[in-house]
Amino acid sequence: MSTPTSKSSPTACRLLKAGETFTGKQGLQYAVGISAKSVGAQHIHMQLVTIPPGGRARAHKHATHETAIYALTGESGVWHGERLENHTIVRPGDFFYIPANVPHLPYNPSTTEPVVAVIARTDPNEQESVVLLPELDDIHPAGRVPQKLLIMERPRAET
Repeated sequence: MSTPTSKSSPTACRLLKAGETFTGKQGLQYAVGISAKSVGAQHIHMQLVTIPPGGRARAHKHATHETAIYALTGESGVWHGERLENHTIVRPGDFFYIPANVPHLPYNPSTTEPVVAVIARTDPNEQESVVLLPELDDIHPAGRVPQKLLIMERPRAET
């Protein structure tokens, strides 16, 4: 049997569904779960992100906040590094960590399947720490994945 908790109590546990989707500064669709606004979180934000087939974010970073991603469906690519010089493929079941202030540009190479992932960030307000980096957007034009990346062997995960 469960006991109802007060919505206003800062020590109350909360159960909620993902909120309505919105388009973030990065250009992707988000559905917020845990945030400062939804539950009064002070140090964490958790949400779902969807990247539609062929979609991609704008190049950006999160000032002073770390990001942890868990891929649920679809396969995404992420360019990352000061000049987006590094590339990682993230598949369902993978965790992906992005340190604070690291530029990145996620995208969905599929033309048919969306990518859905859970994102947790150390910014309870999520969009406040987003810094767009338009000077990096054209380094990797939309829809263009170098052929060598399509045939590269996936590196083994560290344990």
